[in-house]
Amino acid sequence: MKDVEARDFARAAMRHWGVEDEPRLIKNRENAVFETRTSEGARAALRLHRPGYQSDDSIRSELWWSEALVAAGMDVPVPVRTLANDVLAEVPEAGRMASLVTWVDGAPMGEGDVPLEGTPETQAALHFALGAELARLHLASDAADLPEGFTRPVLDKDALVGDDPAWGRFWENASLTQPEIEILQAARARLAEILDGQAGADFGLIHADALRENVMVKDGAVQLIDFDDGVFGFRMYELGVAMSQNWDQPNKDALGKALLAGYASLRDLPDGAEALLEAFTVMRGLASCGWVIGRYADDHPSTRTYAVRAVELCRGWLG
Repeated sequence: MKDVEARDFARAAMRHWGVEDEPRLIKNRENAVFETRTSEGARAALRLHRPGYQSDDSIRSELWWSEALVAAGMDVPVPVRTLANDVLAEVPEAGRMASLVTWVDGAPMGEGDVPLEGTPETQAALHFALGAELARLHLASDAADLPEGFTRPVLDKDALVGDDPAWGRFWENASLTQPEIEILQAARARLAEILDGQAGADFGLIHADALRENVMVKDGAVQLIDFDDGVFGFRMYELGVAMSQNWDQPNKDALGKALLAGYASLRDLPDGAEALLEAFTVMRGLASCGWVIGRYADDHPSTRTYAVRAVELCRGWLG
């Protein structure tokens, strides 16, 4: 969907909330996301959901989950209901569903492939805060009484390193050389062994996309946004995602320790957490290497960027 089309569809979508507005496009990726306002004038985020990415029931479950998190004391975006008192609206012109959620103030922690701002001490403090926030998320999710019909994808061993991973067959990234494919396959085999040893591991609802862009920072506090990729998955994968953009940071080890310490301040970590964090960080790198397949042309720079990150993560991890 082109940006100009997305803007037209966004204007049509907002009529379901009784608003005539010119929404500002923020990003046009899996979903097209806009800044807009509610009928009361409050800032809000409009999402035009990518067809086939999440089912209507899955989106409704995500929005129910966010309301349950707020009821448990967290501060995350929650749905704004339409004039028909629904959390979703159909936009026939776009062939998409739309949702409107409350706005979160602050600035993103950072962005991928750009060095983190701030002193090492500030960076560590933010990772400690993020670890604690992810622990709160898991505690609140475990305490939630999920309604009948609640559905979200499952990111288990097969979905991570099986023959048909959820995010794509990463070893088939067109930019990989044969030696690089062999490195990824060696890591995949080793990761499968690690996951075989995770029987009874901490597994439940996770955000699964706590990248810098989805962590808002204000006055040293952090808040999570964009729960669209939320799944039932390994809790340590959650932390691996948060570390995946730090793979080339000179202080990555200190950031990992801070993330784990923040989490452990509220919720127990598994035995061998530091080693597991490294393994699940590699898993996220592999997933991203597969995610670009079909989304970018084979010769697009991003196809190679994600491949290089995956290869370097695996090479460093395998030692």
